[in-house]
Amino acid sequence: MNQLQPLKLLPMRERIASVLRKAILTREIQEGTIVTLDGVASQLEVSNTPVREAFQILARDGFIKLRHNKGAEVLGITKKFIKDHYVTRAVLEREAVAEVCQNKADLSEIIDAYQCGKNAIENDNYVDYTNYNQAFHMAIWAACGNNKINSILSEMWNGLSLGSNISEQEYAILSSKEHGNILNAMIEYDAELAKNLMYQHIIRSMEDMLTRF
Repeated sequence: MNQLQPLKLLPMRERIASVLRKAILTREIQEGTIVTLDGVASQLEVSNTPVREAFQILARDGFIKLRHNKGAEVLGITKKFIKDHYVTRAVLEREAVAEVCQNKADLSEIIDAYQCGKNAIENDNYVDYTNYNQAFHMAIWAACGNNKINSILSEMWNGLSLGSNISEQEYAILSSKEHGNILNAMIEYDAELAKNLMYQHIIRSMEDMLTRF
């Protein structure tokens, strides 16, 4: 095996936003809950600064409403809100894989992330798979060469979209299989197939998330 590169993850503010976004989407944090800088920073063992930046991202996207000196209030999440979020992601991720294929970009980091994720599943390590799932998508965004797409998708990331009818193990296995199909299309630089597979991958995640509503 070629020497693996260090795992690349989102900047801290976006990782915190991702954790909170997922908790709001899955209703682990309920509508009307007040979240504070100190409380989130303490739970995640980080400083207040990236939490404040994460709050700004989530407020911009309609997940929370900032309250002066009182943290933020979690807003209500509807099916339409979730559909809008995932369809936007699907369109952008579809364009990212298309640009990877059209530009015949270097796929080495994408391949590394996929293989590491597959190995994590074989070792029943689903915490690591979550990170490699993120790394797989991030590697595609970086390889597409479109900084705007990369930036927007980084701030939309919400981790594994676990529904109410699927276990973490089942989700990881299905996700990895879909990643493999997307990767094979990219290896062939088949832009149309890669676009279709990526779009289906994100929409399937949306449908899983909607089982909670």
